[in-house]
Amino acid sequence: MSSQRKVFIQGITRDGRAFRPSDWAERLAGAMSSFRPGGGVGGIGAFIGYSPYCFPKVIDGVKCVIVSQELRAAEPMAWDFVMNFARDNELQVFEACLLPEGPEGRGASSGPPAPSASPG
Repeated sequence: MSSQRKVFIQGITRDGRAFRPSDWAERLAGAMSSFRPGGGVGGIGAFIGYSPYCFPKVIDGVKCVIVSQELRAAEPMAWDFVMNFARDNELQVFEACLLPEGPEGRGASSGPPAPSASPG
């Protein structure tokens, strides 16, 4: 199994402040929810949920949005929207290569470094 490249957008600005509003990650991921492998499913079979390409997660107490590089290939304009959101709001962004689950790789990743505490 190959590794999965992800971009982590942290809810911390470049100057170390927490990004507001507090539900920013859920809003951003919600806007990307229709971008899914195979396209969106409509009608009675539709459900509400985040896209596997873009979803919120709290990591070490910091709200993040995890964006798969697969979104870039599937929908370049959606990728640009998410990356421009991070840039325009001066959010910290890290790229990582997640290792596949397995006996040797369970839980191992080269994820984003833990955010440093801002002074005073």
